[in-house]
Amino acid sequence: MDSFSEPYTRQGDDISLDAVRADIRSLEQQLRDSNIPLSGRVLHICHYLPVTATLNTRAGVLSPPPTPPITPADASADPSPKSDTPIWTLAPRYGHAAMISGIQSLSTTHEQLIIGWTGDILSPTQNEHISTDTVGLKDRAALDEALAAYQPKESDPDDDRKITYVPVWLDDKVAHGHYDGYCKQTLWPLFHYLLWQDVATEYASADSHYPYYESANAAFARKIAEVYRPGDLIWVHDYHLLLLPRLVREAIPDVVLGLFVHTPFPSSEIFRCLPRRKEILDGMLGANLICFQTYSYSRHFTSTCVRVCGYETTPRGIDVEGHVTSVMHCPVGVDAERVGRDIKRPGIQPKLEALRTLYEGKKIIVGRDKLDIVKGVLQKLRAFEKLLQDYPEWIGNVVMIQVTSPALTDSPKLERIVSELVAHINGEYGSLDFIPVHHYHQTLKKDEFYALLSVADLAVITPLRDGMNTTSMEFVIAQGEQGKNSPLVLSEFMGISKHMDDALLVNPWNLGDVAAAINRGLLMSPAEKAQRQAKLYKVVTTHTSHTWAAVLVKMLLGLVDGQGQARMTPYIPKEELCAAYERAGREGGRRLFLFDYDGTLAPIVKTPSMAIPSPSTLEALERLSADPRNLVYIISGRDGAFLEQHLGHLKNVGFRCALPSCPRSLTPPFLPAHAAFRDARLTRFGLVCSAEHGGFVRMPGSTEWVNFTENLDMEWMGEVAEIFRYYTERTTGSHIETKKSSITWHYRGSDPEWGQFQCRQCQDLLENNLAHKRPIEVLVGKKNLEVRPIAVNKGEIVKRILYQNPDAQFVFCAGDDKTDEDMFRALLLFPPGTTEVTMPAPLSVTLVDGQDAPPVKLAIRPDAVFTTAVGHSSKRTLASWHVTTPQEVVDHMLELVNGCKSNL
Repeated sequence: MDSFSEPYTRQGDDISLDAVRADIRSLEQQLRDSNIPLSGRVLHICHYLPVTATLNTRAGVLSPPPTPPITPADASADPSPKSDTPIWTLAPRYGHAAMISGIQSLSTTHEQLIIGWTGDILSPTQNEHISTDTVGLKDRAALDEALAAYQPKESDPDDDRKITYVPVWLDDKVAHGHYDGYCKQTLWPLFHYLLWQDVATEYASADSHYPYYESANAAFARKIAEVYRPGDLIWVHDYHLLLLPRLVREAIPDVVLGLFVHTPFPSSEIFRCLPRRKEILDGMLGANLICFQTYSYSRHFTSTCVRVCGYETTPRGIDVEGHVTSVMHCPVGVDAERVGRDIKRPGIQPKLEALRTLYEGKKIIVGRDKLDIVKGVLQKLRAFEKLLQDYPEWIGNVVMIQVTSPALTDSPKLERIVSELVAHINGEYGSLDFIPVHHYHQTLKKDEFYALLSVADLAVITPLRDGMNTTSMEFVIAQGEQGKNSPLVLSEFMGISKHMDDALLVNPWNLGDVAAAINRGLLMSPAEKAQRQAKLYKVVTTHTSHTWAAVLVKMLLGLVDGQGQARMTPYIPKEELCAAYERAGREGGRRLFLFDYDGTLAPIVKTPSMAIPSPSTLEALERLSADPRNLVYIISGRDGAFLEQHLGHLKNVGFRCALPSCPRSLTPPFLPAHAAFRDARLTRFGLVCSAEHGGFVRMPGSTEWVNFTENLDMEWMGEVAEIFRYYTERTTGSHIETKKSSITWHYRGSDPEWGQFQCRQCQDLLENNLAHKRPIEVLVGKKNLEVRPIAVNKGEIVKRILYQNPDAQFVFCAGDDKTDEDMFRALLLFPPGTTEVTMPAPLSVTLVDGQDAPPVKLAIRPDAVFTTAVGHSSKRTLASWHVTTPQEVVDHMLELVNGCKSNL
């Protein structure tokens, strides 16, 4: 967020898989030494299992070809099974080879579970499937047994570290409404910079399939909860399961979970068109870590969270009510060793020689893409036509072999347009003995595919948007194995383009530039080819799918530590709270209640004046303060006028607030006579007021405000105000709030990203040029930047309250933001192993009452101090307990005044 420049993603090209695995072992040992449980298991949550299942005991119903395409080679063609035929026949599901190979590679170090949808249940009869409603519990249990014994063809038969496959059963309507509906008709186009109406063949609705998406994600969450063990690491893969992280965290609050998005992620202006944008983003932000293919995608996601949802970013990630989600990027690679072996298969060389003979004397340009609108096949063909127009010397000397494999969603219209364009080019530039474009709409066998990559003089891969494209990497490996070093033309809109910047990068929409790049590639000198190929080969063979998978585990482990994001603050126990409250009452001790206001007693709202207390909040405060054994303080940055308006009738409640004014007729004689104080308004008699982070306090029964700052150097306020004015002039929507002992710059009304950028620039200027010269501290709040005296904060006023009430035997303190951490820190009274504490006079006492204030012994016990953070359990806090919402704070207080009968 600080910079919009893309970092050098190739740093660390020489990283080795062994080095990453050594780091993982070191991290795991450190965690075990810290008594943090690790199960040694990694759970991978994928849309579907990498296995197809054929139920041999049931006839199917006619259906269209399964999606995605599969090769049920092992399925019997005979619909009536023989007696020795197994109940289930399993076969590999083709697709997502890079992801699956990465997962499989982790089996050398961790136990692997792949949790995924079963896919359509196949019938032995070709192109028929079986409804999941008709698959009984016995057959489902038999599938579990078959999956337990299943081993992929390429696995080592002697390897006992098998992957465990866990099926998720979905109703057919839910499964296809989820995948063919919401995923493919709404999310997939959106993530590739298309809206649903751009790809729909009929009336388009972005929301019609969302209930199926919800249901499918919920089914996955239930399955995870069944198999989860403490210490498991969980990786959720891709856009099919974006709601899942939050659902899992709700079921397993201390889960350590990462989300990897394999697709591109669009800019905020595209994503904000999605009707369910907040639900999707909140679902994703349930993860500890979200990882994308590139820095650009991660930046788009962060920007979307800030602009669309108004969430704040920190150096650690995106903060949602205290739960911080880290955002990183790590490109996926291919299994370079396997591809290298496959290219040397004996069946490839004869096909390679046949292609050379067929196109002898001509340069061969190769392209292989799914026939999909975002793959840019049309633009590529038009660029090839532009090549023949601008460089006519290539007519008769170059051919393009374009293979288009069937896409997951067929588009007859696109297929027709491509065929017409191919016919046009061949008719315009071809002859009886020369056909410039050879288009094959089919799925190539592996030998044919690798022979095509090996024979090519140039590969052109120019999608309009794409995440990872394995063809480009396989081309580099094929060229390296053959020693041919043919160059590569890549679209700059691919996720791997920055990772492979020694290719010829082009904008696929600029036909002239693509044609020029093709011409350059065909004429490139052998020396330049070799130089570019060597660099590309190093990238592709170093950043492999195995390295990618290991890095994901390493990144997730890096978030699991005693001080890290995976640390959970436990929920406040009502039983213990009630017992301590009633024990203090029986023993005659005081009970202290210390509350922040915004975010603690009232929800955070965009317009601060609308954060009014609810009836239940008023009831809780009034009933608590009515008990003479209770002292209730509201320690807020709010101004006194606001608190007087909404809480002034509570005579026994004390305030610590940003007092802006007191009525002239009630101005205490000891206060400064400047206009701000002459215009001040006092709250009601008997209210304890502590203003401006402890700068001003008024105790019960007094009309006087005690000024803690009159002995401090406050000349710095003018210098800070000048700096704030500079940033206010340059940040539309920002403003300055000046109080008696602090000054705050607010940017809630400005552009969220620009405001945050300006805030960080201003913070840097203040900390590096002013803070070390003056007795001040700089605090970053919620959409604001505050400067205050070092000695004046919420922690100091809490210390003063404790010092003046040493007989207190119960303390409840609640807050929600960074300034409230001062209160929690002040209440860390007991060093380990101690149960008694003597408190020296705090600064907030010596400043006002003199330097000779003696230490006091406190009556409080460690188990009677309840510091409570409002927000997510994973937020970093010094508090011992947490609640989720302000209403829960109020509910707990009402429990106390009602006698806690429901809990005792």
